[in-house]
Amino acid sequence: MQSRREADVVVLGAGPAGLVVGNLLQGRGIDCVVLERAERTHVQTRARAGFLAANTVRILERHGLDEGLRTRGRDHSTCEFRSVDGRFRLDYSGLGRGERHTVYPQQELVSDLLARFLDLGGRVDFGVEALAVHDADTGRPSVTVRDADGRPGRWHARYVAGCDGRHGAARRSLPAGAVRRHHCDHGVSWLGLLAEAPPSLDAVGYAVHERGFAGHMARTSQVTRYYLQCERGTPADAWSEERIWEELELRMRGEEYGPLRRGRVLQRAVVDLESDVLEPLRHGSLFLVGDAAALVSPSAAKGANLAVLEAEILGGALVDDLLHHDPKGLDAYSAQCLSYIWRAQEFSHWMIRLLHGPVGGADDSAAFHDSLRRARLSSLRSSRSQQDWFAEHYVGI
Repeated sequence: MQSRREADVVVLGAGPAGLVVGNLLQGRGIDCVVLERAERTHVQTRARAGFLAANTVRILERHGLDEGLRTRGRDHSTCEFRSVDGRFRLDYSGLGRGERHTVYPQQELVSDLLARFLDLGGRVDFGVEALAVHDADTGRPSVTVRDADGRPGRWHARYVAGCDGRHGAARRSLPAGAVRRHHCDHGVSWLGLLAEAPPSLDAVGYAVHERGFAGHMARTSQVTRYYLQCERGTPADAWSEERIWEELELRMRGEEYGPLRRGRVLQRAVVDLESDVLEPLRHGSLFLVGDAAALVSPSAAKGANLAVLEAEILGGALVDDLLHHDPKGLDAYSAQCLSYIWRAQEFSHWMIRLLHGPVGGADDSAAFHDSLRRARLSSLRSSRSQQDWFAEHYVGI
């Protein structure tokens, strides 16, 4: 017979959200366990976002989770837009609230958070798949799991933090009718690429082209993230490396502004730009965090930053309830986080309309919307008030 497994809080998922929650709880002596479906090596090497907003950096600093960030992170404050009407650059650190991003690959942040959590005596069970959350509407929920050896198990807790993404057990376990899902398919797909190539720009590059959007985002001195808009349903391996670089050169107007620095494509994946939000983010003893709570399209790099913010809010609320018997933070969690989520969704939607032409043919409506896109870029180029608005929302949450 298996021994009973218990913790005050069971955290599903060892991404940024789950590990921030875990660190906040473990640092205050609250008994918690993190359950992660993947193996540790995969968790610490999977490449994700790398742009940390100013408030995300402040959160990590506030809780002593910024050691690697301080030594290896790089400040970033410039983006460049390229289109048929020319190019222009914005140094957003001198606009809006005067804030900037920090470039720090997510896998390095996850490694930092994991090391800190383990140093504090935290428990992480890798290779354990959470199957379902039960009895969330009671004060003693449980989580059924499939252990690394394939055997079933069950964890009992007072609270469950669902940080396991849009397809995880937390979302799957919500009873029918318990939440409302808001969903939007933006009708745009990107081929996301990680190239073993030095950055070609000292800025984030956004290229608007009649053949589709192209994006350039530095990750390290030797690795660059690129995006290419592609037709919906395109397989990730459909394009050869030669075609990828030809399309990037064309759309980013390499002949006009200088050739790209090329290298081997390390990773590729097709991303359909979608957004969704669940309301509310709490169901009894189960709380949704990060991508489990809301999916934000990658057009404005908000996902990981929202996840860290939500994790801090939930971690603090759990501390108040478990140590001080004050449930007000938990009661307010959903409404507080949703206010940030919807602001991020609005800006992300604005960026999608800024960077992409209309989906479909070249009819009068398409020409109209393409002219609107050019007008948006023109306003961003020439209007200081528009630039201040952009800077505040681009860096902020």
